Amino acid sequence: MRLLISIIIILTTIIGAGFWTNYALQVSTEKLTRQIDRVSREIQKEDWAIAVSQTAQLEKTWEKEARWWPVVLDHQEMDNIEFSLAKVKEYVPSQNPALALGQLSEIRLMVEHIPKKEAVTLENIL
Repeated sequence: MRLLISIIIILTTIIGAGFWTNYALQVSTEKLTRQIDRVSREIQKEDWAIAVSQTAQLEKTWEKEARWWPVVLDHQEMDNIEFSLAKVKEYVPSQNPALALGQLSEIRLMVEHIPKKEAVTLENIL
């Protein structure tokens, strides 16, 4: 009986941690997506000074929100986001809207994909 209770507690803890991780990833993703949208709006308005400051804020948000992600995510995905963010940091000060908006769209897609990929669903388990 003790063994059964122990197994149930461990299984419940693992499942609970999975759902909590998914929730935390979703919250982080929403914060990053909002910041990406701010940068995009400033670029579209061609307000480059604010776009540069919003890009710096995006980088700070990324560093803050994604510092625990390596525990649960593939490092390659994070590296891809960081590479794209580095490109945006160069495109925005050089006032290249096409390349900057393209990279921001790519970052947004990669960031939004992470919670979907890591979700605790039957599809992802099988």
